[in-house]
Amino acid sequence: MDATSTKPHFAQRLQGKLEPTPGGSVYVDPSKIEWEKSQFDKIWMKVLYRNDEIGEMTVLLKWEPGATLPFHRHPEIEQSYVLEGSFYDHDGICRAGEFVWRQPGSLHQTHTDEGCVLLAIYRKPNVFFNAAGFEKNPH
Repeated sequence: MDATSTKPHFAQRLQGKLEPTPGGSVYVDPSKIEWEKSQFDKIWMKVLYRNDEIGEMTVLLKWEPGATLPFHRHPEIEQSYVLEGSFYDHDGICRAGEFVWRQPGSLHQTHTDEGCVLLAIYRKPNVFFNAAGFEKNPH
C-alpha cells in the first residue's frame, strides 16, 4: 500500500468521524500510592505503570541518602528524570531537574549521597550481576 492510497482514509477520519476511546486514558495520582520497599536497601518505589508481559514499567523511586543500586545491565533503554536530590554513576551526576538515559546493553552501578526522588521509565527490567540472565555481552 503506498502513501496516496492511505490519504483519503486519513482525511475522512479527520472530518469529525473520530471518537475518543472510553477508558483509553488511565489517570494515576501518585499521592494516593504508598511507598513500597524495593528489593534493594534504602530504595522505595511507587509503581505508576507496569506491564509484566512485555517488561515495561514507569516508577517513582525514592532513594535514601547513601543508597546504591547494585551493578546491573540495561537490556533496553532506561530513562530517568530527577525530581529531588541527585544520583550518579561512573559517567556523571544527575541532579534535580535533569534527565539521564542509559544505552541498551550498558553496565553500571548507581549511587546517591544526599538521597533523591526520580521518575524512571523502563522498557525491560534491569538484569543484576550474579542474577539469572546476566551477561556482559548477551549477543
